[in-house]
Amino acid sequence: MRGMGNMQNMMKQMQKMQKKMAEAQEELAVKEFEGTAGGGMVTVKISGQKEVVDVLIKEEAVDPDDIEMLQDLVLAATNDALKKVDEETNKTMGQFTKGMNLPF
Repeated sequence: MRGMGNMQNMMKQMQKMQKKMAEAQEELAVKEFEGTAGGGMVTVKISGQKEVVDVLIKEEAVDPDDIEMLQDLVLAATNDALKKVDEETNKTMGQFTKGMNLPF
């Protein structure tokens, strides 16, 4: 019968961890991450759910003769913001998966 007590205790611990993981995921979802490029000429804001919520382009970044540069700046700023989301997600959720080697 002793093994049953350990099993119940382990199940309670797992439920606590699941609840904490869900709370951490909710907190990440409402955060916003900002990526920039071109010394701040382009800024992209992304939610923790990896949805673009805002794109800011300074007037001096707009050159009708060089649309490619603007496209590159938007791409770079977006990738910068996405990288920050991934880093924060790994840092936040990694505490729950230490040693488990689970992907997100």
